[in-house]
Amino acid sequence: MSKKSLTEDAQEVFRAIALIELGARMQVLESELTLSRDRMIRLYREVKGVSPPKGMLPFSADWYTTWLANIHASLFYNTYRFLRDEAHCSHLDALTKGYRLYLEHCGHSQSEPVLDFTRAWTLVRFFDANLLQLTPCCRCTGKFIAHKHDLQHNVVCDACQPPSRAGKTRKAAAAKREMLPEVVVEVVAAVVDLPVVVNVVETVATVAPGVFEEAVLAA
Repeated sequence: MSKKSLTEDAQEVFRAIALIELGARMQVLESELTLSRDRMIRLYREVKGVSPPKGMLPFSADWYTTWLANIHASLFYNTYRFLRDEAHCSHLDALTKGYRLYLEHCGHSQSEPVLDFTRAWTLVRFFDANLLQLTPCCRCTGKFIAHKHDLQHNVVCDACQPPSRAGKTRKAAAAKREMLPEVVVEVVAAVVDLPVVVNVVETVATVAPGVFEEAVLAA
């Protein structure tokens, strides 16, 4: 049995650090790297400052077909596929670089990343197992993720035709309720005295919570 050189061992350590920084779980590290489990656990503790989390990895391909996850997963996988096939990157390099590009895109568009690294890695595994496929959209011609053997003709992606519930999550509703009083105060302050408006808003919110929002919506 041949031993690895010091250079190869150091490269494996750097790959492990990069994966851990991106949020890889221990199952991902054990599958992609040749380091011993004890060394990877020590690396994880040094990089993250905590022990690696336990539990099962995502196992359902249905998650990638929900509307928001489908948009994010399709963006990542098309990036990964380009790096692997066109830029001729290795699987691991395409995976890490593709996920970094995905995070950068989310940062530039000021949107919260939906796809974590473990789900991105699992997505690639599902494609390797022929559980998922890329289906072209008949409107934008972009390719999005769908179940294997689904219809390929006259299909519209979730980005071109989002569901009616898109953007109506509990988090979005809570953020809207928090911003509503501030927006109203700024508008009213343009025509009346600001301290008076603030006092009125605070008094109404204290005496009758929710009445102020209902009155604004009714107006």
